[in-house]
Amino acid sequence: MPFTPTYCPRCATPMASADDHGMIRPTCPTCGYVWYRNPVPAAGVILVETGRVLLVRRRWDPRAGAWCLPAGFMEAGEHPEQSAVRELQEETGVIAQITGLFGVYAGFDDPRVRAVLILYSGITTGGEPRAGDDAIELAWFPLDQLPEDIAFASHRQALTELRERLDGDASQGRASP
Repeated sequence: MPFTPTYCPRCATPMASADDHGMIRPTCPTCGYVWYRNPVPAAGVILVETGRVLLVRRRWDPRAGAWCLPAGFMEAGEHPEQSAVRELQEETGVIAQITGLFGVYAGFDDPRVRAVLILYSGITTGGEPRAGDDAIELAWFPLDQLPEDIAFASHRQALTELRERLDGDASQGRASP
């Protein structure tokens, strides 16, 4: 259940519902503070090697035990590319170089927050693969043999797009993303 403040974080007055440019939002009747539940940015890296993509199995809820792309929430002051590389290394031990923007996805199925997932393509440049931080396992999956239990719809969408891009590139004789 998303958090909504009962009292104004500025002046401690009980919050009320009020129209804010056509949207009903929690609003302080005393100081005018409006509570916006904005999406939270997350970033990750899609690594593909020899026709396989790197996935991690989640350690924590929501969806503990399900597979996902190595990604996570941005920290204050981080650039999305920094977040993506940091999350990849924390979760997999793999160090990567960003090669381009893969896509941006709206995440609506995480019960904690609405997320905006920024995914980058990358290449491995070092590190020692190992499950770490928020992951209990990592594995390279052929794109036609992905696990059924992918944690989030945005990750499933990105993996579908990855398969389509690679299929298109292969049919046109180009290298992968």
